[in-house]
Order: sequence, then structure tokens, then C-alpha cells
Amino acid sequence: MPIVTDPLSLTKALVQQPSVTPAASSALDIVQQWAERLDGRCVRLPRGQVDNLYIRFGDVAPNLCFGGHVDVVPVGDPKDWTDDPFSATERDGWLYGRGAEDMKSGVACWMAAVARLLTDARKRDQVLQRGSISLLITGDEEGPATDGTVAVVDWIKETGEDIHSCLVGEPTSSNTIGDAIKVGRRGSISAFVTLTGKQGHAAHPNRAANPLHPLLAALADLTANPLDDGTDHFGASTLQVVTIDTGNPATNVIPASAKATINVRFNDLHTAETLKHHIVKAFEIACRGTGVAPQFDWQANADAFLCPPESFAHLIADACAEVTGQQPSYSTAGGTSDARFIKDVAYVAEFGMVGRTMHQVDERIWIADLESLTAIYGQLIERFFAQEGV
Repeated sequence: MPIVTDPLSLTKALVQQPSVTPAASSALDIVQQWAERLDGRCVRLPRGQVDNLYIRFGDVAPNLCFGGHVDVVPVGDPKDWTDDPFSATERDGWLYGRGAEDMKSGVACWMAAVARLLTDARKRDQVLQRGSISLLITGDEEGPATDGTVAVVDWIKETGEDIHSCLVGEPTSSNTIGDAIKVGRRGSISAFVTLTGKQGHAAHPNRAANPLHPLLAALADLTANPLDDGTDHFGASTLQVVTIDTGNPATNVIPASAKATINVRFNDLHTAETLKHHIVKAFEIACRGTGVAPQFDWQANADAFLCPPESFAHLIADACAEVTGQQPSYSTAGGTSDARFIKDVAYVAEFGMVGRTMHQVDERIWIADLESLTAIYGQLIERFFAQEGV
């Protein structure tokens, strides 16, 4: 069977797999079969219900890695789609399907770029004598993200597998391919706060301890002023109250407890621990002398991180400029990604397709962008191994 170097064919093959998290094994099989035809060493790393795959071409350092995922979010009601969401339909220059943009096309373009290089005997020898190329592909990025890239990073640490730099192929471009590179991500932490007081009659507040009053006071204090004004590479941190609940249907009853959820997206001026202290302090002050006690549960997804643009990111920018003629901007906007885990074992930056329709009905990519992204990835690989000292 010939080695596929066409990013469109590879993207369609991946999109046609209904790999809703964590059922991504069939899509991982396609990537593994492609790698084995190119003599790549493949390691499947299942954990829990999640399947993961690590591939390496070459034996020497430095190792340039691609990080990505082939799991997708649910499609919702298939009747809302113009076509079967897993049909990989081409129409009017677009390719439609769940995962087409996020991020099976990115995986496919890296596969195509690597295949084109490794099937060119001269380029293969030049690259693999100077280093290695690898892929870290997970089936759990869209879900809890506890047994996906985290499991592979654990394996990397346990085995001593070396990764110098990693490109995560999320759809980071804003309007045109190559206009933006993610060089970091904000951190995220959620606080689940429960205030317990004493239930009573609304006409006799002196006989009760109303938890809503200190809850509202603490929330007002936390939202009165911005956490910061941003930094050179990050916008201002944001603190948002996303739920308030007492579970109280009555109008004449002071509730015994009240709950709120707070989500903070933060830059590198803060850590999860400093924000925990900030939130706890606000509630402790609000509850003093009220007979109400606060309790906290936390979900800390990641601290903020930054890959200095003068390191790995500038190689990506140069590759973009070579192919597209435009110099990309550096961005840290958006939510979290698996780069937050990979940063612990490698320099990391993110770059991929235009991200406009991810998670939407009729998710799609502009087919012509596939060749552009493949060319950029190819340029990056060659530039990485042409560096002095590599």
C-alpha cells in the first residue's frame, strides 16, 4: 500500500472515524498504520478508557514533536447538520465534518509533511542524522483530559524519552492560515463555594444566619476591581461568577446554605495557589460575625505558561512567513489546551488551521489551507534541524 502524503486524503480518513471522546482508537489506528509504513516506532499508551499513541522516527536528539488529538466533541443532533457529520463531505471548496477543524486536519498536515520528508531519501538522511521527529496523539483532549496527554507525559518522564520542542497543532490561526501562533495559555481555576448558615423564617432574621448576604458581599468584593491590567504577552486576568444557588423555592424561608461557582482565567502574574488565597480571604472577611461558615472545593486546570517567542516560536513564525508572506502575531488568548501538560517536558508552542467553526454544527475547513499548513509544517521541520548546534 503506498504511503499517503496528501493532507486531504488523510484528513478525510480521520474525520470519517466517529471518535467522540474517549472512543478514538480507530482514528489512532489510522495514524499508527501510516507511521509503521514509514518505519516509525509506535507505542500505544492506554490508561483508563482512553487510548493514546506515541510515534518516533529516528534515534538521536534533539527530538521535534507534534502534539495533537483525534478525539472530538459530540455532534449534537445529526439532523441539524447539512451532511452526515462523519462523512467528510467536500462542497464548494470546503471540507465538512466533526473534527475537521479541531483538530484532525492539523494531525493530517503534520503526517503529510513528515511523509513527504521521509520519502525523500536525501531529506530523510539529512534530518534523521541530526535528530528525531515524533508525534504525541491522544484520545482525551476534549473530555476530562486526565488520561490522555497527561498519561503520555507521565510515560515520557518515567522512561526518560527526550523531547526538545513540541508543536501542538490546535487551530490557532484567526482569519487566514499562518496569522497567529499561540506562545502561551492563560491558567484556569474554578472555585466551588458553599456557605452554611442557619435556616429560619424570613420575618425573624435574628433567629437565623442567612448565608446569602455574606455570599453576595464576598462576590461583590471579588468583582469590584480587576485582578490586573495584563502583561506584555497576556491580557488582563478575568474573574467571573458563573453560578449562584440556594435550592430554596420559598419566599418566606431564609436558606440554610448558599452556593456559588467562580471561574478565573489568569495570566502569569498569578498562580492557582495565590488565587485560592485571594478568594478564601474575601469570603472569610465577608463571613466574620455572621454565624456563616464557608467551605471550598477547587478545580485547577493549569497555571499560565509562556513559551518565549524568541525561542521555538520564532522558527514557526519564519516558516509561516516563508509560505504565506505574512508575519504571524503571537497570542495567548483563548482557553486551555494540552500544551499545558507538554510544557513540563519540552518547549511548546501552538499553531494550526484557522479556528472559526470548531465545536459547531457544520464544522469545516477551507480545503486549500491544507496544502498551506502542510508546507509550513515542512518548512518548520527543515528549519528546526538546520539550526546551528542541532
